[in-house]
Amino acid sequence: MRVGVEVGGTFTDLVAIDGDRVTISKVPSTPSAPDEGALAAITAAEIALAEVTDLVHGSTVATNAILERKGARIAFVVTQGFRDLLLLQRHNRRQIYDLFYAKPVPVVSRADTIEVPERIDAKGQVATALDAAAAKAAIDAVLARGDYQAVAVCLLNAYANPTHEQALGEMLRADHPDLTVTLSHEVTREFREYERASTTTLAAYVQPVIDRYLGRFETALRGQGFKGRFSMMQSNGGRLPAAGMSRNAITALFSGPAAGVMGAVRQAGQSGYRDLITFDMGGTSTDVCLVADGKPALADETEVDGLPIRTPVLDIVTVGAGGGSIVWVDDGGLLRVGPRSAGAEPGPACYGRGGTEPAITDAHVARGTLRPAAFLGGRMSVDPTAAETALAPVAETLKTTPEGLAADAIRLAESNIVGAIRLVSTARGRDPRDYVLVPFGGAGPLHAARIAEELDIATICVPPNAGVLSAYGLLAADFVQYGTRTRRMTVETDTPDTVREVFAELAVEATTQFAELGLDAPRFDHALAMRYVGQAFEVLVELPDASLPSLTADKLLDLFNEAHARVFEFDDSRVNKAEIVSFRLGAAAPPGAVPALSEAADADAVEVGEVRIYDDGAWVDAKRLSRRHVAKGAAGPALIEDVTSTVYLPAGWRAAIDDCDNLILTRT
Repeated sequence: MRVGVEVGGTFTDLVAIDGDRVTISKVPSTPSAPDEGALAAITAAEIALAEVTDLVHGSTVATNAILERKGARIAFVVTQGFRDLLLLQRHNRRQIYDLFYAKPVPVVSRADTIEVPERIDAKGQVATALDAAAAKAAIDAVLARGDYQAVAVCLLNAYANPTHEQALGEMLRADHPDLTVTLSHEVTREFREYERASTTTLAAYVQPVIDRYLGRFETALRGQGFKGRFSMMQSNGGRLPAAGMSRNAITALFSGPAAGVMGAVRQAGQSGYRDLITFDMGGTSTDVCLVADGKPALADETEVDGLPIRTPVLDIVTVGAGGGSIVWVDDGGLLRVGPRSAGAEPGPACYGRGGTEPAITDAHVARGTLRPAAFLGGRMSVDPTAAETALAPVAETLKTTPEGLAADAIRLAESNIVGAIRLVSTARGRDPRDYVLVPFGGAGPLHAARIAEELDIATICVPPNAGVLSAYGLLAADFVQYGTRTRRMTVETDTPDTVREVFAELAVEATTQFAELGLDAPRFDHALAMRYVGQAFEVLVELPDASLPSLTADKLLDLFNEAHARVFEFDDSRVNKAEIVSFRLGAAAPPGAVPALSEAADADAVEVGEVRIYDDGAWVDAKRLSRRHVAKGAAGPALIEDVTSTVYLPAGWRAAIDDCDNLILTRT
């Protein structure tokens, strides 16, 4: 048996696959103790942990530690003269018209920053040798002042030559074995000093938190008889054994959204769809990602609370539009949705847990697109009166009815999601009309058709058990690690030989790491960050696997010019030379055969019936069906229900179940 448990902001989802049998559970999250919610989901599914061979987990623990500033107290070691690196940051202003704008506050204070005498230049040559005695004295003096849990080390140009960092790391681990030591070259070996320093300090900040969390969770699992493999999902779309997360927990920041994308890729791929826009709408937010030819787009950098993190992550755009997003009126009298959310505690008003502000879930209940009797297959009670009561004050302010307000709020949330999808498609040089929309999460299928209409997308693929697809994605994900290396060079005739040499070095490192974690030998993906000489930022150029042995300078330039033109709609190849800035090697090993997701064996079959839905300013009659009733096709308007989600099929759309148990919606 294989089990995936994903802790979200509102619900904790579980998918267990044992042969052809699929078991699911969905329970409210416990934000104060996410592992308790995960264990509750296992209990609700009545799973005997002794029978589980593979358990994969995803959570927001690392992200919450940064957002809530509840990470470890850390000391920060830098090259002499660079004490204010984290405070200076960059000279750009994120809100140029905000007179009270302040730069993001780093997670380590200036008083906890330690300067050590050493200097390595940008070519990796030692300019000033490390004074080990002076460094030890400076570090010990600061560490003696407080209760530190971790030390981050980021020396100037250590990406080019890490020998001084390695020496400091050995000294710190020998003298202070109780501290977590994070070295910048072990986290990211790329240039741009501020981004590298920010990434290193954040990695050190969350590492003790993740170590404690995983240790506590794994102990609880072992106490209930679990003897299988325990893995954690990463932001890059792959997972790692828990032991691997002890080296670089910063990769676990966005594990939930990444798992959903991988589940969508796997399940939609069963039906032959490889160009996708995934759309994950849960209780707190909506995450969208573009997938081209079966590969999710990767970004080299992300940020949390305004602080940059330089590590490969799935290129996911998040907006505050979820089922728990609050519906409100701003000071100018305009209707707003989110980004504030009711979350799991107290949740939307209709949950009956003390929530009084109206949320998108309340709006769906009020307009009839979410039946209380069908919520979580009828396993969770929903109060429609409480939903209308919460909506009434806002409706009165805007001089409309509760159902009218509900419809307006839902369309506004959909407009926000459309904007996010355009960021990952149109803004990246991709036409959304060329893609299939894959909605999931508890609320995604309710909004998919209207969003597709806005983007002129003709086909929607709704996976079975869409409300827990992220938990399935945990099981479908490969074991993945990325290695990066900054090494600048202009593209000349002999450059491909150097490219092959650098990738060979990275491949040896990755193969060694996989062997240490007990994983199979990985396969590799190769990519280069390139730009024209004089440009400030790079575009990513993926190298097809078969092209590397025969790669030539001309072929490399062609690939770069194509990538540059796709993003910026022009290339400058006849004027400027191109240069390589950084190398990125992805290493992946499959977890073994994972069956496709299917409808849960205990799914409740909803009898055919009628419902009334408020849409386009009027109440309309619609059919009420279960997925099992749509095998041969159905026309809108209709609600199609399963245990974990509801699909709204408006007029002008048809639905049918294909051979892979996916629900395919097409515009007529």
